[in-house]
Amino acid sequence: MKLKKLSSLLLAGVLSIGALAGCATPAKDQGTAQDQPKEQKAIVLRMADVHSEDYPTVRANKKFAEIVEQETNGRIKIEVYPSGQLGDEKATLEQVQFGAIDFIRTSIAPLAEFNKDLEVLMLPYLYDDRDHMFKVLDSELGDSFLNGLKDNNMVGLSWYDGGARNFYNSKKEIRSPQDLKGLKIRVQESKLMMDLVKSLGASPTPMAFGEVYSAIQTGVIDGAENNYPSYLSTSHLEVAKYYTLDEHTRVPEMVLASKATIDKLSAEDQAIIMEAAKQAAEFERDEWFKEEQKSEAAAIEKGSIITKLTAEEKKAFQDAVKSIYDQYADRKDIIEQILNTK
Repeated sequence: MKLKKLSSLLLAGVLSIGALAGCATPAKDQGTAQDQPKEQKAIVLRMADVHSEDYPTVRANKKFAEIVEQETNGRIKIEVYPSGQLGDEKATLEQVQFGAIDFIRTSIAPLAEFNKDLEVLMLPYLYDDRDHMFKVLDSELGDSFLNGLKDNNMVGLSWYDGGARNFYNSKKEIRSPQDLKGLKIRVQESKLMMDLVKSLGASPTPMAFGEVYSAIQTGVIDGAENNYPSYLSTSHLEVAKYYTLDEHTRVPEMVLASKATIDKLSAEDQAIIMEAAKQAAEFERDEWFKEEQKSEAAAIEKGSIITKLTAEEKKAFQDAVKSIYDQYADRKDIIEQILNTK
């Protein structure tokens, strides 16, 4: 009996050791928890825009973010901040330079303060129409302007439509440069835009976009100049009902990335972002055209007085600003290239 009991105990011990060994083997093969691959966290980037939530450029920014997230399987997420939540265009441009903001949609007017070469794209009456402008911007010449921002620690990604800019004011109908004489007109922070307004006899007043409504309402300024969708979305038509379709400039808009942000990404992710920006630009241009038509109809319905210039009346405006071209004699070849692009 004692021998039988001893044999049973020895067998139980062997089986226990075997069971423990059996448990240990898979653990060794699988490794510790620290050895297991960790789930990769999404890269969250920020994009700024001064326009409202439902504005064409903001809708396009969200399309850009959507495409990037889809193409990276959620590895890169772009949060869009509209309505100037991150600051005005000049302030956010400075933050993009330092990498504090990753992307921005901006007019090239304040951007030209960082890169003077862009001013030539804003010369008055430079383009015949919208199609002419995008033939220029989508060409090698347009690409050279996008790439030329790298020295400013920014990377140009694509071109948005900003429409044709027109004068509007709270005082009177404008049919000639003489009608603008003495009026205080808000302009973007750009020497070129200030020279344009001066050459037409008005007094240019640089001012942040978000301050324009109250400034017109209180008489600090008499008017401003912008496109139809901006005129409507900002409710400027409530305080400045006279809108003149002089189409003095077509100022294209740009999607920009911080060079610091782009440099941290893989070549594959950089390519995804570049392609997404181009797709978003096509989307924005379609949305812009529809918005422009809708905004014009809404402005008329709300009581705005829309003045459409005759060819002779428009020529008076064109003649008044010819001297501005003389300031860009050193870029005459680029101007000629633009004028001859058809």
